[in-house]
Amino acid sequence: MTIDLLKTGTPATDAADWLRPERYWPSLTAATAHLDAPVGALHLGALRHNALDMLRRANGTPIRVASKSLRVRGIVEALLEMPGYHGVLAYTLSEALWLAEAVDDIVVGYPTAERASIRRLASDPELARRVTLMVDSPAQLDLVDAVLPPGRRESIRVCLELDASWNAPLLGHLGVRRSPVHAPEDAAALAAYIVKRPGFELVGMMAYEAQIAGVVNRPAGRPIDGAVNRWMQSRSMPELRERRGRAVAAVREIAPLEFVNGGGTGSLEATAADASVTEIAAGSGIFGGHLFDGYQHFTPAPAAAWALDIVRRPSRDHATILGGGWIASGPPAPDRLPKIAWPEGLVLEPREMAGEVQSPVSGAAARRMKVGDRVWLRHTKSGELAEHLNEFALVDAGEVVDTIPSYRGEGKAFL
Repeated sequence: MTIDLLKTGTPATDAADWLRPERYWPSLTAATAHLDAPVGALHLGALRHNALDMLRRANGTPIRVASKSLRVRGIVEALLEMPGYHGVLAYTLSEALWLAEAVDDIVVGYPTAERASIRRLASDPELARRVTLMVDSPAQLDLVDAVLPPGRRESIRVCLELDASWNAPLLGHLGVRRSPVHAPEDAAALAAYIVKRPGFELVGMMAYEAQIAGVVNRPAGRPIDGAVNRWMQSRSMPELRERRGRAVAAVREIAPLEFVNGGGTGSLEATAADASVTEIAAGSGIFGGHLFDGYQHFTPAPAAAWALDIVRRPSRDHATILGGGWIASGPPAPDRLPKIAWPEGLVLEPREMAGEVQSPVSGAAARRMKVGDRVWLRHTKSGELAEHLNEFALVDAGEVVDTIPSYRGEGKAFL
């Protein structure tokens, strides 16, 4: 099935369904009742809403699709058919080479040491034209040359990554440990080095502001954390905007950059306001993992979810679902657990939480549940859900209109 996220059908702007849980989740149960659990579902109306809302928030800055936040090739390709989306930010080189069968502009978001994939990239002029590698050190160029030296391979497109973290007063390092290239002078020096290396073409820069794009600023039940995070973000972004602007200007004097990439789902507005950025990488807001319920300035629809079945009743006050232990990456904490979306009033047992094969639940709703009833859950992250499912049921207007394979369903496991 070819997915058209702009087609008429469930209106993208009709948020009534997902804002009324008593209507939204039972409708998914009814639509997927014929499918055995675990059932992954993508609601097309919610997907359309999220895709269009991200374009609104990006305010005209093109969005490069972050594939790690989807891991469903059909959805990646559907987004690329929409005006305002262009190119993919892949998470491994082998994934990029696979996607390059259909996508002609892919940036690998992290440096690679996949030697077999480097050899394949460097030996194929079409792949070398379509795929760009991420670098922040001469060592990564050395590794490419060790696989195939200049003169025996295609020229390799590279993107220079600038560190976007913030060294805050009192709080220290905020952000993620990525590139060692922090100052504009560092970026200019590395750019000058790259353009002198035979066999490489510096075509882009990237600076991912994780402390803004990936840190919630309205976490449920933690108002002080939210206030601290909003304070941090309000000061980090001006520092980055000034520093990134100087770095980009310095590198542009050395190499004619095709793109400057920044941002993420949580920072679309702020990153779009940075004149030095030409595109924003984002994807998590499309599926709407429950981590993104904790932002003050936007609320994605819960477009991706999965259902498990009740299989036993260990007591009057407890029911047990089969499965559930799909824990998200990141600092281990309760916010990495699956969130029970429906029925309301159902909670994980504190001493067992989301189990590997079974997950007991309690709460008022548990007393009413029978063997065979469905429980809907949302994953913390967006793309990681696809690592547990071979396919998603596509639900539109109250029925399953098709199924679509995940990367796993296509036999792909890149990390």
